[in-house]
Formats: sequence, C-alpha cells, structure tokens
Amino acid sequence: LPDQILDQWFESEPLKATLATDAVIGAMASPHTPGSGYVLLHHVMGELEGRRGAWGYVAGGMGALSQAIAHAATARGAHIFAEKAVCHVLLGRDGRAQGVVLQDGTEVRSKLVLSNASPQITFLELTPQEQLPKDFVQQIRQVDTRSPVTKINVAVDRLPSFLAAPNARDSQPLPHHQCSIHLNCENTHLLHQAFTEATHGHPSNRPMIELCIPSALDPGLAPQGCHVVSLFTQYTPSMLADGQSWDEQARNAYADRVFDCIEDYAPGFKSSVIGRDILTPPDLERIFGLPGGNIFHGGMSLDQLYFARPAPSYSGYRSPVPGLYLCGSGAHPGGGVMGAAGRNAAQVALKDFRHL
Repeated sequence: LPDQILDQWFESEPLKATLATDAVIGAMASPHTPGSGYVLLHHVMGELEGRRGAWGYVAGGMGALSQAIAHAATARGAHIFAEKAVCHVLLGRDGRAQGVVLQDGTEVRSKLVLSNASPQITFLELTPQEQLPKDFVQQIRQVDTRSPVTKINVAVDRLPSFLAAPNARDSQPLPHHQCSIHLNCENTHLLHQAFTEATHGHPSNRPMIELCIPSALDPGLAPQGCHVVSLFTQYTPSMLADGQSWDEQARNAYADRVFDCIEDYAPGFKSSVIGRDILTPPDLERIFGLPGGNIFHGGMSLDQLYFARPAPSYSGYRSPVPGLYLCGSGAHPGGGVMGAAGRNAAQVALKDFRHL
C-alpha cells in the first residue's frame, strides 16, 4: 500500500496525499487499493540526466520527443509513413508475419513486424483470429483497461495566481508555476472518496487535479503573456451510471466542476480561460487508440505486470505469431515515457532477425 510506504518516510498529510497521487495516476484505484504502491514506485524509477527519480518537460511539447525518435530512425535509413492506417498484419502460409496491409490496400512486406499499438488493437483487431490460440485471445480480452482519466487542455490569457502563493507584479512565472501543482489532494481520504464515486459510475465531485503549465518553462508554446495549462484529472469512469453517455453536456459539466475547484485555489482562473479541450476516457480511446482510455494500455496492477504483461507466457515481446512483436506500453515493464518496452523488444527482434 502507498500509505505504508509513505508513512515510513513522511509525517505531513498533504505531502503524503500529494505523493500518493503517483500511486493512482492513470489507474482506477485508490491509495488504499492493495498493489497501488507499485504504481507509486514505477513513477519514480529511472533517472533524468543523472538525477534519480526526476521528471522533465519536453521542449516543444510531447510530440517533440516522437519527432526526435523519428529523426534518429530516418538518419539510419528508416522510412516513416504517417497517417497511413494499418488494416491488418499480413501472414504467410507458414503463419509467420510477412508485413502489413494498409487501409488503402497497399501491402508493405517485411521479415518482422513490431507493434506499439495496444495488445487489444494488435491481437484483437489487426491479427487474424484463427492464427491465435483461443486462451491467448481470451487473456487479452480480459485485460483490465479501465481508466479514470479525463485530460483537459486549456489556453489562458494570463498566469494563474494562487492564494497560497500570489503572483508578483510583473506576472513572471514563479518556481511553483514550473512544477506539477496538485489540487484537491489535502489528504488521502479525499482521493479515496473521489475514487469511490467513480466506481459507482459518477465523475468525482472533488476531482484529483494535477495542473502543470508547460509554457512557464517553454515560452514558445504560447503567445507572450498567455499560457497553456495541462490538467490531468481523476476520477471519471468510462461508463457512466444509468447508461448515460459522455455527451457534450456531461463533458462540460465535469470540466466546469474541475474549473470551479481550480477557482477556489486561484481566483480569476475561470475568467482567464480562452479555450479548452476536454478528453474523456472514450475520447482518449477514439483519438489515441488507448483501450478504455488507459494511458498504460492496461492497468498496472500486480496481476498485469512482469511475466503476466500482456499475458502469461508472452511477456518476452514475442507473440503467438512468429515474427510479430509487441513493443508498446502493453508490454513489460508497462507505461511511462521511458522507452524501456521498445528498447527491450528491439533487442529481442534483432536477436531473432539474425537467424532469418
């Protein structure tokens, strides 16, 4: 339990609750849920430029990281085709992966196919079902992909000024503007209550909010004096109670609740908003291919980690189809912007490639 880990190190309840948010990020779980302590530790593993457990912003936004990887690949002879949807994996008579078929009918032949799509899309949509063992298909179908996350991107015409640390007269970003700001996290009971509401199909009344202002560190993201604010909020169930859908009314009602909460901490925030983009779990699934809206392609619970990710006997990146590999967040060791699954999968694929 995160409570037990945090109690060993800290006394302050607001500090423990703030750190406990890392135990439930992207997880339909509460800090009181057994096993969520792993998610807490998962978020502080690794290092950034020699600093253990540190996180960093990507200059230019998260897309700049994808571009950096793309440039490194093309410099070594890779060809990248964006906006070309894959229809299915092409299999030979021997059952081996031989490439992919695009939606326009184009066949792209290859000796190996690596997929960083989710296990659900890779094996339930792109791979011919008759080529997969029935128990494997069943295991992929049963992966818990519930997600509590609604992401709200906001454009504002001035820097938020918090009651706890008001802005200076020149309205320049202060140190706290350049960090992750946690709201509605005064104690772990609040987080547990927000989680409980979502388990009954209701968006949290006092949502857990992680607010960051990337433009405070990277001014090129917004016009002078303006800022972009990223809100990572929980808990919002994929399926609402009583069969209700996430229509415009439901989405705006939830976003209004989030904005009301921010207003309590930073009066004037609501009047500074120029535009907002609300992404509920179904939106995250539809736009980004995240199953259930889950940012990790599947829960990071103890029954879905290590040798069981994405399914028992298939944690080594190889799939039941020879020549088809899984290299995304649904593979070991799971989500987070660290590239470990991709690096590991590439090493396995290279080892196999030498024998082809």
